[in-house]
Amino acid sequence: MLQISDQISIPDEEIEFNAIRSQGAGGQNVNKVSSAIHLRFDVTSSSLPDAVKQRLLQYRDSRITADGVIIIKAQSHRTQAKNRADAISRLRDLILDATKTQRKRIPTRPGRAAREKRLYSKKKRSALKKLRSGDYD
Repeated sequence: MLQISDQISIPDEEIEFNAIRSQGAGGQNVNKVSSAIHLRFDVTSSSLPDAVKQRLLQYRDSRITADGVIIIKAQSHRTQAKNRADAISRLRDLILDATKTQRKRIPTRPGRAAREKRLYSKKKRSALKKLRSGDYD
């Protein structure tokens, strides 16, 4: 059972792990040990709350397929156990990010000091350009 927050947890049956061979340099061990992990998590058929599912599916993330499956490849560590833990923590972080709702921005207007500063800089720039032009009116 993967505990995301106090209210959200994912049963182990919903997460699928596949051990694969890692890419890159690794010496003689790289061709015989499958230490990288592919984590697959189907968002649409999961037990997550509907609001979290919708936010996850709306993300523009290359790890989420068009079918709503999250695929995370972990291969930064030398052992399968560490790569598995890394993949789980990355999935947890992704889902935690989807549980947070964005606050609606309250539009504000610039204050008096900001307006005066802007006008002062415009007048200064205008005076500089006027000096360059030879127009001294």
